[in-house]
Amino acid sequence: MTEYETRGTEIRSLTKSLILHFMQATPACRPGNNGMKLAQIFRECGLDWGEHKNATSSNQQYWVVALIRELESEKKVERVSESGPWRLLQN
Repeated sequence: MTEYETRGTEIRSLTKSLILHFMQATPACRPGNNGMKLAQIFRECGLDWGEHKNATSSNQQYWVVALIRELESEKKVERVSESGPWRLLQN
């Protein structure tokens, strides 16, 4: 693995930890509560670079979609409804 791949892996790990800690600290995201839309989690975690040509804020969220799906595969979060908010799973 190159230095850049290693650093990228570290960044992904730190970002996953950031989102998980944010959700643990946010009452709406706790198990059994209503959850929070991904766009709001994305913005409140400071991951939005703002609007740019060919890189709108909503396009930037796809990176976080992959991250939240990773947390879902680890059985740490769940999507409340088909198009709905996300919340933590009871551990």
